[in-house]
Amino acid sequence: MQKEYLHLNHPIAPVWDENCVTLILGSFPSVKSRETNFFYGHPQNRFWKILSCLFNEPLPQSVKEKESLLLSHHIAIWDVIASCDIVGSSDSSIKNAVANDISFLLENSRIEKIFVNGKTAERLYLKYILPKTNIYPCLLPSSSPANASKTFSALCDEWRKILL
Repeated sequence: MQKEYLHLNHPIAPVWDENCVTLILGSFPSVKSRETNFFYGHPQNRFWKILSCLFNEPLPQSVKEKESLLLSHHIAIWDVIASCDIVGSSDSSIKNAVANDISFLLENSRIEKIFVNGKTAERLYLKYILPKTNIYPCLLPSSSPANASKTFSALCDEWRKILL
C-alpha cells in the first residue's frame, strides 16, 4: 500500500451534456478509478449498483454503458478537486487541494440540483466551490467501500433523493 503523498491532477473529464439537470460530485478519483480512467472504478464501490437500482436498469459494465446510464437520466458527474496531494485513495489525506471549476457545466446545461457523494466531497465543495456558485449541495452518503456502516439498501433509500 502506498504511504507517500503524490501530487496528482484529476485525470478524468466530467460526464455531462446540455440536457443534464443533476450534478453528482465526488471528491477525487481513487487509485482504481485513476487506473481505469473512469469514475468509481473500484469494484467494491457501490455507485453504479446504486444508480442501477434506482433506475431499475442493468448494472453497466463498460465506460460507454456507464456514460449512457448517466446521460439517459440527465445526470452529470465529476469531482470537486482538480488537483491535490493525496496518499493512495485516502480522502482524509487530501491536502493542497485546488477545486474544479464547475461554472461551465452550470452555464451550458440545465443543472438544477447538485449532490455530493460523501462528507469529504461536501466539506471540499463548501470550502472551494460554494463561494463561487452560491449553490448549496445535498449530501449523499458515500458510495465508497470505506463507508461500511451503510447497507446497500440504506444507501439506495438515501440516494433516492436524486430522483426528486
